[in-house]
This record gives sequence, C-alpha cells and structure tokens, in this order.
Amino acid sequence: MIRLRIWAPHATRVEVESEGQRLVLQPVEGGFYEGDAPWLVAGRDYAFRLDEGELLPDPRAERLRRGVHAPGQRLDHSQYAWQDADWQPPSLSTGVVYELHVGTFTPKGTFEAALEKLAHLRKLGVTHVELMPVHSFSGEHGWGYDGVGLFAPHEPYGGPEGLKKFVETCHAHGLAVLLDVVYNHLGPDGNYLSRFGPYFTDRYATPWGPAVNLDGSGSDEVRRFLLDNARMWLRDYHLDGLRLDAVHALFDRSALHLLEELQEEVASLQLEVGRSLVLVAESDLNDPRLVRARQLGGFGLAAQWSDDFHHALHALLTHERQGYYRDFGPAADLAAALTKGFVYDGRYSRHRGRRHGRSAKGLSGHRFLVYTQNHDQIGNRARGERTSHLLSTSRLRIAAALLFTAPFVPLLFQGEEWGAKTPFLYFTDFRDPALGRAVHEGRRRESSVLGRELEEVPDPQDRNTFVRSKLDWSELEREPHASLLQWHRDLIQLRRAAAALRDDRLDRVLARFDEDESWLVVERGPWSIVCNLSGLVKSIPLSGDRPTRPWLAAPARPVVGGNAIELEGAAVAILGPDALDSGL
Repeated sequence: MIRLRIWAPHATRVEVESEGQRLVLQPVEGGFYEGDAPWLVAGRDYAFRLDEGELLPDPRAERLRRGVHAPGQRLDHSQYAWQDADWQPPSLSTGVVYELHVGTFTPKGTFEAALEKLAHLRKLGVTHVELMPVHSFSGEHGWGYDGVGLFAPHEPYGGPEGLKKFVETCHAHGLAVLLDVVYNHLGPDGNYLSRFGPYFTDRYATPWGPAVNLDGSGSDEVRRFLLDNARMWLRDYHLDGLRLDAVHALFDRSALHLLEELQEEVASLQLEVGRSLVLVAESDLNDPRLVRARQLGGFGLAAQWSDDFHHALHALLTHERQGYYRDFGPAADLAAALTKGFVYDGRYSRHRGRRHGRSAKGLSGHRFLVYTQNHDQIGNRARGERTSHLLSTSRLRIAAALLFTAPFVPLLFQGEEWGAKTPFLYFTDFRDPALGRAVHEGRRRESSVLGRELEEVPDPQDRNTFVRSKLDWSELEREPHASLLQWHRDLIQLRRAAAALRDDRLDRVLARFDEDESWLVVERGPWSIVCNLSGLVKSIPLSGDRPTRPWLAAPARPVVGGNAIELEGAAVAILGPDALDSGL
C-alpha cells in the first residue's frame, strides 16, 4: 500500500492527481495531509493541488523528468543493483579533491560522458570528485545553485540512474564522490515551497532572496526537509559526503544549530551504511567552531573551505587588489595562512571595516580545503578568467607547488591541472524572459562595482556563454598544457610519497620570506619549497644543514651551493632528502 504524506499547513484542502486518478488527502496533526494511493507506483507522474489551485510538483519529488514546473515521480531505489558493496572511501584528510561541473566537464555535459574522463582523474592522483550541485533547476544548463527540486537529480545530466552509475563507476576507479548541496536558499524559478508552508522567513535576508526558516514557527519540518535530503543523497545515491554551500547564510539561532544536527544525523547514518561519510562546509566567517569536535563546543564537521589561503596566494601572484583582495597582498599573508590556517583570525579587515575571524589554534591542517581557484573565484569574475589567463606558466607552477605542499587538503577546479584556457563564466537558462533580463542586469551591476566595462559582461542567458565554458580536452595534446599536467601529476605523486608533506600539524610549518626581495621559503620537515616571486635571478638563503636535493624544479634545474639556492625569475624548487620515506 502506498501511503502519501505531505506537509502543507498553509492549505485547507489537498488533492493528489496522477494520470487521471485523483485523491483528496485527509488532514492530520502537525499540518500534514495523508491518504492511501495504491495506484501511485514508481515512475508514474503525480502532482498536488492545494485549495483547488494549479497543480504543483511535490517538494520531495524524486524525479522531475519534464522539468521543475511539471509533475514529478517517485522512485524505487531498491531496483538499482549496486555493485559497490565492499566500497570504503579514501580518507579526506590525505586526499586530493577535484571539483567539476557536469555540464561543462565534457562536450556532452552528462554523467555518462564524465565517466570517460575518470581514468584521467585517477592518473592525475585525485581521490575525491566533488560535483557542483546536480539537483533539479530551471532550464537545461546552469551552475546548479538555483536549484528547486532538491530531491531530484537534474534530468539533462542523466537523472537518477545517471548519477547512480556515475557514483558506482567512480567507486570502481577508487574515487570517492562528494556532492555540493545548497540549503541556504532556493532558486527563483520553479520554487513552490512557500505555497506549501513556512519554508522561508523575512526575519533574515540573503544575497539570493528570502532566508530559509530554520528557527521560526514551523521550522521543525523545514529542518526535517533538509535533513532528509542530506540522508537521501548519502544513502540512496551512495555518495561519500556533502559540501554545504555558504553556511554563513544558514541563519539559525536555535540551541541546536542545523549544522550540528546534520552532523549528528550523518554520524548515525554512517553506522547504518557501514562506510565513512563526511560533511564539508563553505563559510566566509573564519569560524573554527564549524570543524571543532562537538565535545568541545563545535559542530564537528570534517572540514571547511579556506578562502584566506586562496586570497593570499592569488593576491601575491597576480597583484590584484580589488574587492576582498584589498585585505591581502604581501608574502606575510600567505605565510600566515600556511602556519595558522586563517589569516584573519580576529585581525582588522579593511574590506569589511571591522575585525574578522577567530583563531584556529589547535586545529589540524586537514580541517581546511584549500585551492588556487574554484568555481566561485573564476565564475564570479566578469569574464570568467582562470588563473591560467592571469598568470604565466611559471607562476602557475609556483601556485601548484604551494598548493600541494601545504598542510591542508588540496582542491583542483576542472581543467586547472593543465592550465585550461577556456573560461568558466556564469550562465543560466531561465525560461522566464523577465527573470533572464534581471539576472543579466544584476551581473552588470556587480561587475561595474569592480571597475569592469559593461560590454565585458557576457549575458548569462546567452547559450554561447555556457558553450564557451566547456573544457577543451584537446589542449592536453599541446604545450604548455601537457607539461603543466605532468607538473601537477609529479607534485601529487611527491605529496603522496613524502610523509612530511602530508603532515597536518600547523605548528610544524615554517615560512620565511623577504618582501623586498620577493621570495618565500616554506619548510615542511626535511623539505623546502623555495619560490622566487620576482622576475629576476635571485640567490635565496637556505636554513642550516637542510637537505638540498632538487626533487622538482621549474623552469630550470636550480643551482644549490653553500647555504643558498639560485633561482631564475618566477621559479620554484622543492628540495628534500636523498631518499623518500615511501616509494613513488
């Protein structure tokens, strides 16, 4: 017997309709409506009608085959014959994460097409694939952060079966899969939640519209909606973890914060499924409580993204100072990020006009995911420029060397490993023309604040904006892309073979620099990462009797003599002991 249950406290009458069948649901306690619908089998279209209004898709529809405005379907997840029963994901703490956008990762832009590139990721040394959001959103292509069908994988990517096959095949390749989920807001097109109940509140505001109601009247069921969504992805799609988008926009004054409750649910689910599950947060608060153990008053999440590392490295190498880069620039900031986790740990921020952050003292470096670029840092630029558009190949090598020898969990954005020259622009496919125009104008206003000419801002609604953002895999066959790819492979291989480069104790990281001479040296146990950030040949001093064998260097083999190393301009060398502590 199929028992339907829907939370609709705003309604006085609720009906379900399915291919000619109709059932009036009965009100029960708590604002729910229930009824038996034996004819509502998996794969059959159905929708709800509230107070004799228009038909609305189920907020928990597990498939939206015809888009976010059409009726949805239920799924029978037991019908998929999973082949990964013995799977255990690699530890995130020693992993290498690769962020990809399904729609632009390959020419076809589907889960199936992405499978053809898994061998590339494995050879690169990736351990975790992080998918940008794949829940259903309006139109065919978009970033996914304006999703509205949170329980239904996006059909143009391949739908539920496509996602399951992708995850299963990744596991067969030894790759864990993380999914980016968005719980701080929903998209503007196809968002019917407010028709059903108090899913949103006007007591807080977000940059994307109304805040999700996490602590007001009716919030118990709103929270349950999000908690059940997280459980579904991890349980029914065998995902290994979730990346939680912009948790600073989860406004929750409850004694038990949603993030802590979510971690509790995931810990319980982990015991049920018998495999490790992780939660990773994106936050601009520089608040270590996100990842501190719950016994110490934290939320207990596995890790958080660290923008400070990115901002410090980006500003140092590009010399950009607009927007939030105003707070960064000198080598001292990157040294602080490498040794303390946060640069802004209570320090005054000129960009914000106030003190920002809190000390991360006592935290493991593996509680931070760091990157030289990600979808936001590229796509929020007016022209979608990657670091490969902003830096020389030599400086790209420096950036990669600092990323993979840092005491954190490194993350790559798709194509970064070969210095892809395709941009990653902001693109949408809203079917409402007025909404499309509003999005374009909004992008133009944001860019004008940063001093961009308005004609430089591509129309997000123009399909060519999306097409231009697709990776060009033929670049791998040409220089300097092929050599840059090998550089990334060598760095990841060295990181895996040298235990000191995986050491997560921040108090063991030493960073020396000379702002005037433009050089930086990072010392990790017996390893030294020497960077000449200037355009001139430099003799850079080394510490004491440290090992001086050059394991990796670019653009040329360095000259090491006495207690100094001579490097060409914009060059990097990784020096270490004569032998590795584990084989390559």
